[in-house]
Amino acid sequence: MTKRPAPPERRPANDGPRAAARNRAALVAAAREIYAESGLRTPLSAIARRAGVGQGVLYRHFPDRAALALAVLEENVRQIERAAETDGADLARVLGVLTWHQSGSTAFLAVLHGGDVDGHAGTPAYARELSRRVERALRGHLPAGHRLAADTEDLMLAVGMVSGAVTGPTREQRERRALAAWRLLGVEVGPVRPFETDGDTFPTDADADADADADTPGPEA
Repeated sequence: MTKRPAPPERRPANDGPRAAARNRAALVAAAREIYAESGLRTPLSAIARRAGVGQGVLYRHFPDRAALALAVLEENVRQIERAAETDGADLARVLGVLTWHQSGSTAFLAVLHGGDVDGHAGTPAYARELSRRVERALRGHLPAGHRLAADTEDLMLAVGMVSGAVTGPTREQRERRALAAWRLLGVEVGPVRPFETDGDTFPTDADADADADADTPGPEA
């Protein structure tokens, strides 16, 4: 009896595009964690290790440090922009979202505080552009006569001063220091919170009144 040759072994399908997307997401997540802890000067090799990929994979997605930093910090800035674009937004509420990001990310603080943010003298172009976008989001809600509207530089000078004051080992401590700095500047800040989705909204005055009514005890029987 003639023995039939065994069929060739099938190789697993190559899910290259999906693997590439997973690797990119892992790199951005790892960079966000490490940048929040240590700032933008963190070695790229440390980010690749935390993401579980080789440095070659990192450089295929992000050819330089600026590209990776921009991918990470873009989400911080976009949350502030979305907050500013939402119905019911005002300066205090947008500052609350800004303060959330100031309290959570050393890298974001470096962008807002200016100066040496990537190990070289001067501020890189991507950092200047991100800072300008934050300024536009805030300035759109800056009322005439506000203490930060007296001079064109006052708004971002105040943001930089608060960023410089945000220190401490925990988010809670950094948030307290940020709020204390805003208070010393005489600037009202709304609830400190992220603004995570396009469907996120700010509570209206009617919502606040309804919550207050719900908290008010009714007459005793």
